[in-house]
Amino acid sequence: MAKFYTLGCYTAKGLAGFVSNPSTDRKAATSALAASVGAKVTQYSGLRGKYDFMAVIEGTFDQAAAAAMVAVSSGAVSDFTILEDIDLNNIATTAQKMASSYKEPGK
Repeated sequence: MAKFYTLGCYTAKGLAGFVSNPSTDRKAATSALAASVGAKVTQYSGLRGKYDFMAVIEGTFDQAAAAAMVAVSSGAVSDFTILEDIDLNNIATTAQKMASSYKEPGK
């Protein structure tokens, strides 16, 4: 399974939920959401900075994107970003193989 780092911000509606119930367990809620389609949340953290939270999801891109769709469409989350964990060395090896066949524009 692939690993995705997801980042997002809570909207005023989302933050109001915390104010009305400060003991809300977002890791449990996010884990249940992911598990409903066979994905797994391995980490969930609240953040200080541009983003309010980060979750690491193991699964497919479609599963991570669907989780984003559900969260954003609820109105409680915005600025949802999905980053995929990659093996840069494997990509560089493939790029090395491709480099000899690449022709620059105009050549």
